[in-house]
Amino acid sequence: MKECLLYEVRDNKAVRCLTCAHKCLIKPGKKGICHVRENRDGVLYALNYAKVVARNVDPIEKKPLFHFQPGSLSYSIATVGCNFRCLFCQNADISQMPRDQGIIYGREVPAEAVVEDALRHNCLSISYTYTEPTIFLEYAYEVMTLARKEGLKNVFVTNGYMSEEAVGLLSDVLDGANVDLKAFNDKFYREQCGAKLEPVLKAIRLLKEAGVWIEITTLLIPGLNDDPGELKDLAGFIYSVDPAIPWHISRFHPAYKTFNIPHTPLETLHRARKIGIDMGLKYVYTGNVPGDEGENTFCPHCGAKIIARVGFSSRVVNLTDKGTCSRCGYGIEGVWGR
Repeated sequence: MKECLLYEVRDNKAVRCLTCAHKCLIKPGKKGICHVRENRDGVLYALNYAKVVARNVDPIEKKPLFHFQPGSLSYSIATVGCNFRCLFCQNADISQMPRDQGIIYGREVPAEAVVEDALRHNCLSISYTYTEPTIFLEYAYEVMTLARKEGLKNVFVTNGYMSEEAVGLLSDVLDGANVDLKAFNDKFYREQCGAKLEPVLKAIRLLKEAGVWIEITTLLIPGLNDDPGELKDLAGFIYSVDPAIPWHISRFHPAYKTFNIPHTPLETLHRARKIGIDMGLKYVYTGNVPGDEGENTFCPHCGAKIIARVGFSSRVVNLTDKGTCSRCGYGIEGVWGR
């Protein structure tokens, strides 16, 4: 348990949490929407501080980040909890644990131990992932600060529902982020996630302005967010921020409370990828379909294959150490090397 970094005290010892875009007003003895931040007599505490529920050494491609130190390892950590309640959550057993079971479980791991372990496993970065890292901000920020001192980069895999204050705090220590842009209509966000669309769009813009490398993922769910017109609008938004932002279009697999929905048809993924390319996006990928051509990176100038991928494995084909296409010299946008 640790006092939260971002909150304001209001009348009668109520507090306004400023960590995420919900900005919950929390009365004494109550918790926020995330169920891991509690007001104790006018002081807001993070109940999940340093309680690690998952930690693994992952390929960076698993995040997925395709333009961020490709082929490298990323030390990945999470605590329980989330500020969303997505009915299709792939990690609901840990993200929804505080809400569904009233449990905050995890092994206490000091920030120093995370960084030491990452270095021991020859990782180039630490990823805050599996659940929503914004809701373990205090722990993440402590680890991130130490990681930077040791030459490690920091990555958020996030739903993007963070406050301006949180983006400001993270801007000096966050290097990359994969943001879930789950749909491009507010109704979907309200009904499926318990949130709103606009704060996610705002956070993407703020992260970009802060100099954080961004990639965006959309999990295509049949009948819910796969309308071609909506996908065109979504791709148009990404283009308006930066056409070089990679867009990952991932195949849905039934999970949590959506076992009544079938897997995403491959033709739906391919159609969405074509929409992104036709809208002018430079890098559009298909996900959760190992071996699909849409996993590869192609030079947007000459069309040469730059990085070949199958699942989480990658092989540099025509990318120089400086991040340029070895065929035509075009500068491939991304974070290359250490």
